[in-house]
Amino acid sequence: MFAVIKTGGKQYRVAPDDVISVEKLTGEPGELVAFDNVLMVGDDAGATIGAPLVDGATVAGEVVEQTRAGKIIVFKKRRRKNSRRTRGHRQHLTTVKITEILTGGAKPKPVKKKAAPKTDAEDKPAKSEKKAADKPTDTGKKAETKAAKVEALFTAPDGAADDLKKISGVGPALEKKLNALGITQFAQIAAFTPEDIAKVDEVLNFKGRIERDEWLKQAAEFAKGDA
Repeated sequence: MFAVIKTGGKQYRVAPDDVISVEKLTGEPGELVAFDNVLMVGDDAGATIGAPLVDGATVAGEVVEQTRAGKIIVFKKRRRKNSRRTRGHRQHLTTVKITEILTGGAKPKPVKKKAAPKTDAEDKPAKSEKKAADKPTDTGKKAETKAAKVEALFTAPDGAADDLKKISGVGPALEKKLNALGITQFAQIAAFTPEDIAKVDEVLNFKGRIERDEWLKQAAEFAKGDA
């Protein structure tokens, strides 16, 4: 038996035990979900096509996991406007295992929750806690050291900080990261050497973004306007 369902603006042909990824649905792994928008139900004997939906038909499934699709890059450019913008997007998805195809107004059966297996940590909590307490942690020291390295990349010039968000592709979050590196003014970016660009690329994992988006050229123009 098979059915054609509609969810998230898309149509899917499903059968019992199929595993599909659909636009994000509300639910935790193991919970039951029901698809009421059933466009077609069929088997070896024939098929019933809805108008537009099949009356009394429901497809039940179990949430397997909440995940995200692969990253896509969206690049926009305005001709002769010195405007470029790059954005990344990862679509939220829900993986569902189809359990039943119901007709005639039948209701889906509730999913039985499986008991989680006990782990060694649950069996011996006291021992685990003691080991954790006895073992010194240096996470805080590492974080402080890393922060110190980031702050020591550049020396912020005197004067008020410029609005770096004017540079194409720089938002509030990225502006804070640049300020933390000691980058606060357009003139400072306009005067970047190849070595300076390499430093910022390595720390922020830009992968050539500064040169690709022509930050130096943009910063030089904004610096002239502020002068």
